[in-house]
Amino acid sequence: MRQYNLYEAKTLLSQLVQAALDGEEVYIARAGKVAVRLVPVVPSQPATGGWGALNINAEQLDAAFAPEAEHAVAALFDSGAA
Repeated sequence: MRQYNLYEAKTLLSQLVQAALDGEEVYIARAGKVAVRLVPVVPSQPATGGWGALNINAEQLDAAFAPEAEHAVAALFDSGAA
C-alpha cells in the first residue's frame, strides 16, 4: 500500500497512475488522513439485448411476417369479435 499527501500526489501523478494500473493500492491523504483510493477503471461489459442479440435466422424472421402469418393473426382477432 502506498500513501501520499495531496501535494506529493500532484507531483507524482503519472507514477501513481501507473502503480494503480499495475495493481498496487495507492491512497491519497489530506492532512494526514486518507481521503481517496486511486484505482484503474474497469471497462464495462457490452450491453446485451436489442436487435443485435436476437438469436434467430433470417428465414424464421421472414416467415413471421409472411402473408399467411398475417392472415392467421387477423383470424385470431376476428374470431373474438361476435
